[in-house]
Amino acid sequence: KSHDEYEEYQKQLVEEKMARDADFLHKKAERATLRVCLREKYRLPKSEQDDNMIEMAGDDVDVPEELLKMVDEDATEEEGKDSIFGQIQNLQNMDMDQLKEKATATVSELKSKAEEKCSVM
Repeated sequence: KSHDEYEEYQKQLVEEKMARDADFLHKKAERATLRVCLREKYRLPKSEQDDNMIEMAGDDVDVPEELLKMVDEDATEEEGKDSIFGQIQNLQNMDMDQLKEKATATVSELKSKAEEKCSVM
């Protein structure tokens, strides 16, 4: 009796592992699909590895909705920044005092780095 139970248990383990592996493969293919979308969007070279991953998983791979939304939001944000209106908006959002502080901090940082280099020589 215990031998049959053991066989059944082993069979169950194998089935669970196969299900996990299938899920894992599917997730990897979803990620690969997302990377393909991003590569097309930013005109980056294609990745053979991603293409192979998608092929292995079959054609039923879709990028999860949440991820697609994030890519779209990112694209809309980028487009907004690229337009002149978007750039003016960014300038208005920046405070002049903030800009002065940032510039001063950058200049003093550069000075201290230059002084460090000079004192070493």
